[in-house]
Amino acid sequence: MSVYEVRARHAMGPRVEGVALVAKDGFSARYDLDRTQGVFSRPTHKLAGESYRDRILVLDAAKGGVASAWMLYEMKARGVSPLALVFNAVNPIMAQGAALADLTMLAGFDDDITSVVASGMRVELIPEQRLLRLLGAAI
Repeated sequence: MSVYEVRARHAMGPRVEGVALVAKDGFSARYDLDRTQGVFSRPTHKLAGESYRDRILVLDAAKGGVASAWMLYEMKARGVSPLALVFNAVNPIMAQGAALADLTMLAGFDDDITSVVASGMRVELIPEQRLLRLLGAAI
């Protein structure tokens, strides 16, 4: 069985494995989420109503300002956070937030990562190698 691997230009955090939740949409910890319930709450978000808890979020771009950093930290501290973040494009604020919260994050791919990974796929993120590995078909 062959394993499909994709390299990122940027990576941080510990190695993680989990189920992907994917959308060709942006991500703002402040405006897109119900941080108490652990679901996407902005009605126009492509993942509206979906739980992000313990999922590897694979999204187009990070959005938001300075509040994102402490919001990610607070979500992780309460156990209502994604397992990891994967973006086509990331901003410095989201990178700071992921670092503060000790969330694994990969960003910057040659191909649109939201077209490579499908929701429900098992993926492994290996930041020290800047590697995203597809482990299995969508569940």
